[in-house]
Amino acid sequence: MGDPPVHLDDPMDRFPTAPCDRITRMTPSQEQAERADGFERQRLSVVPRPVVEAALARPVTRRMLVTDAGYFPRADHHGRHRPDGTAETIVIVCVAGSGWVETGGIRTSVGSSTAVVIPGGTPHSYGAAADDPWTIWWCHVRGTDVPELVEATGIRPDRVTLSLRAVERVTALLDEISVSLARDTTPVRLLAASGMAWRLLTQLAVDRVIPSEGAPVERAMRYLEERIDGHVQVPELAAMVGVSPSHLAALFRDATGGGVLAHHNALKMARARELLDTTTLAVAEVGRRIGLDDPFYFSRQFRRTHGMSPRAYRETRKG
Repeated sequence: MGDPPVHLDDPMDRFPTAPCDRITRMTPSQEQAERADGFERQRLSVVPRPVVEAALARPVTRRMLVTDAGYFPRADHHGRHRPDGTAETIVIVCVAGSGWVETGGIRTSVGSSTAVVIPGGTPHSYGAAADDPWTIWWCHVRGTDVPELVEATGIRPDRVTLSLRAVERVTALLDEISVSLARDTTPVRLLAASGMAWRLLTQLAVDRVIPSEGAPVERAMRYLEERIDGHVQVPELAAMVGVSPSHLAALFRDATGGGVLAHHNALKMARARELLDTTTLAVAEVGRRIGLDDPFYFSRQFRRTHGMSPRAYRETRKG
């Protein structure tokens, strides 16, 4: 994907029997046989480097730019070895088969519904498994926004894989990027691909924190949504979903940025806004509908969240 291919003579040197092994440096004789591309039914788009440099000097695309993109089905013997890294951040999404990636001295197995994000400048190697070669969608990106977006995904140089729950959304975006760049590399086409890449990285970040269905925090959040008009005790909720109160609090901080009760209160305030916007209910009745029977306490909570009273909020022109 943009660099000279590498190869390994012994397949077992490439594919660990455990999820993580120490990297062993390739010898010159090993760097001869792995394929960079040339797979049946592949897609491959490479933006000419002078076009890349011009785009990185323009507004918007200097913040996010796709430089390469493609799709490699059942990529037998596919692999890359970049001991000095590359200027681009690399995104690979495995949709079938398996492979591996090596960064920070650690080799990690990569299976279906897994994303690999290798930050720019990170020394790395990766390749397809010998017995079940991966099928991958991939792209390379550059730009000033990329480091912050990569950070939002939780990726670090020594931990570059993400398990995906919404793999179809991610691959749809990579498909769009690939199709767009295959048409041409005009400034407007690069701009369109930049928007798709921005959404791709934010989708990876969101997929990391949104709890999977049936997980303790997801069940707790659903319970709170169903009891907007009630009161919840954290220890009881934790016991209900099978975790300790402290662990539940940590799960909520990761998923929402706040605590259990803060999330419940945010749900109450969202429901209060809806009632104020769509009904003529008295303010006190709105408070009662969300479980806050004291109208003065409801008004204080609402003002703390919105910076204005419920009455002022209702009178504010919106849209």
